[in-house]
Amino acid sequence: MRVTGLPPYDPQNIFARILRGEIPAKVVHDDAHALAFHDINPLAPLHVLVIPKGAYVSQADFSAQASDAEIAGFWRAVGQVARALGLEANGYRILANMGEDAGQEVPHFHVHIFGGRRLGRMVAAG
Repeated sequence: MRVTGLPPYDPQNIFARILRGEIPAKVVHDDAHALAFHDINPLAPLHVLVIPKGAYVSQADFSAQASDAEIAGFWRAVGQVARALGLEANGYRILANMGEDAGQEVPHFHVHIFGGRRLGRMVAAG
């Protein structure tokens, strides 16, 4: 069942094109359920994006449509990437934007992993 109110998946979005190998990426993890790669405009010393391999617009779409195996595999990949990057000792932030008000820029569900320095407040007050 499709989540109402979400735009249809656009197979020409940049992450879909990365998944198809049309656009290069500095990959740090690749398995059956997820692909992780360095952000081209990092906001922290370590800034990696983790995307599911399925065509999901957002977290709402992913949680409603993905199989249990896809969901478990995706979140397991997030943890594996953080470990592989050595972020567990000092900590890291996971962020997923969903929708226009949250600032989602690419209509393919993805998680940002930030680390490598003290990150400060999560959301600015006000």
